[in-house]
Amino acid sequence: MRPDSFTKNAPGKVIQAQKGYWTYLPDPLPPQLSWTEDLVAALSQADLALGELAGLGRTLLNPHLLIRPFMHQEAVVSSRIEGTQASLSDLFRYEAGQLTLFEERSDVREVHNYVRAMEYGLERLKELPVSLRLIRELHGLLMEGVRGEGKKPGEFRDSYNWIGPPNCTVKTARYVPPPVSHMHDALHALEEFLHSPSEMPPLVRLALIHYQFEAIHPFLDGNGRIGRLLMSLLACAWNLLPQPLLYLSAYFEAHRDDYYDLLLAVSRRGVWEEWVTFFLRGVKEQCGDAVARIKHLQDLRGYYRVQVQRTHASARLLDVVDMLFLNPVLTVRRVEGEVGVTFQTAQRYVDWLVELGILMEVTGKGRNRLYAARDVILAVEAPGGEGSG
Repeated sequence: MRPDSFTKNAPGKVIQAQKGYWTYLPDPLPPQLSWTEDLVAALSQADLALGELAGLGRTLLNPHLLIRPFMHQEAVVSSRIEGTQASLSDLFRYEAGQLTLFEERSDVREVHNYVRAMEYGLERLKELPVSLRLIRELHGLLMEGVRGEGKKPGEFRDSYNWIGPPNCTVKTARYVPPPVSHMHDALHALEEFLHSPSEMPPLVRLALIHYQFEAIHPFLDGNGRIGRLLMSLLACAWNLLPQPLLYLSAYFEAHRDDYYDLLLAVSRRGVWEEWVTFFLRGVKEQCGDAVARIKHLQDLRGYYRVQVQRTHASARLLDVVDMLFLNPVLTVRRVEGEVGVTFQTAQRYVDWLVELGILMEVTGKGRNRLYAARDVILAVEAPGGEGSG
């Protein structure tokens, strides 16, 4: 990392570590923001979009049916930013128990761990605020049994790390976060900012917190995923949303170069307004995307239920329809266990749904067959809102 790439406007200090390489220590939050016209407009539009999403979330009769697919897609995209190749369908297949299909696919397990960490964090918020302790617990789950599990899961780093292109060294990296001797003070200052009362707009605080966490980079691996996961948890913890329906990873992935360049530009040149404006535009875009997809999923569920009711089948078949929004990929055994019917009845239910075009068998096998509700998966997974109209 070159110290001369940091200007006098950098919101922090360039420090030379004992081993001779240069690191960057960000100043504690909050910075002084200039409320430009672009920033004010972006905040207004993001607040309106968030209010619409929150209002829709409060009217959902069965919010749990929609939370899980969104959470899974966020896990896929956030992990994909870090190099995994697993799709949403892969993740649902993995969770359906088809382990043999993915024994060599550790990336699917990484994505699954993201879901576990998110679900754990939401439950943990009932008794513990977002804090350094919770962040460590989330990291422990995220890194369990996957790449990086040897890099101290659940513990803040005790050595240096760096950010840069493949095969770069600590001396040639684009960015080197603070050394351990300064990192802990920076983390405690961030925690204090999290818990301190503030008149700053919550969405602006989220943008600042995300930058600060990434600048500190407190883990040897998994920092990006934890940093993005924290935004969803904080949106719920601060009651900005009734359920975790806002996820920004798709926006960050679509604008990946801008995402990384702006984070670095804040450290080098203090361009807070540009970063926060970018972040707020992402909030607006993803809120609109979530609203469209939620409405499409609601319409899809209503359509499925009407189709099933026309067959005069057992009301229990409606329970299977609802299962599809929690687990769009399933087996007959899973239907048997979750609906509480015999295997033969579960098979009959699945066959009905196949006949109606709601489910499709996707293995082509005679045994251990797997069925997918592809319209549900497409409604959540399709890029740019495709399938959500």
